[in-house]
Amino acid sequence: MDILSTLFSQQSRKIGLIIPDVVISEKHSDVLEITEHPTENGAPVADHAYKRPSELTMDVGFSGGGSLLDFASSFTGTSLLGLSPKETYQQLLDLQASRVPFDVVTGKRIYSNMLIRVLDVTTDRTSENVLMASLTLKEVIISQTQTISVADKSDMADGVSTSPVQNTGTKSVKSANESVLSKLYSYVSG
Repeated sequence: MDILSTLFSQQSRKIGLIIPDVVISEKHSDVLEITEHPTENGAPVADHAYKRPSELTMDVGFSGGGSLLDFASSFTGTSLLGLSPKETYQQLLDLQASRVPFDVVTGKRIYSNMLIRVLDVTTDRTSENVLMASLTLKEVIISQTQTISVADKSDMADGVSTSPVQNTGTKSVKSANESVLSKLYSYVSG
């Protein structure tokens, strides 16, 4: 990639509203959970498999402007090029703590309803003035419920068969398989 395309390229990766300066790696994980019990021949296999939430691991970096700009920003209280590594880290922590699903844009696809499951940040002498973070994001599967109004039991023509399920207590099962010896004993004693 030449220098002009680098200067004029738009950032295509986003974590919610946060745009990393560099994305070192992205690992996409989509898993289909398949039951281990046998499936009858001809039965729909979809009843025996379900998709687990998508997971994404990103290693990203955010610049801090370098040591000269960081020195200047320590006097003014603001960064000359944007947020400091400390402020960016706090934004990521706030996004994780909010527990509000957000969208993530990667080089391969767009994810919806994601949350930060793991946020790892390591600082050493080479990364003091930048923020290098490893994020594990997981999809939240959101379902929708629906309320349905039904007629009152007294308004129904055949209320017993169309009424809602009610708790009628504990039932016990009477065994129909009585042994021959048990039948013989009750015949002789009775």
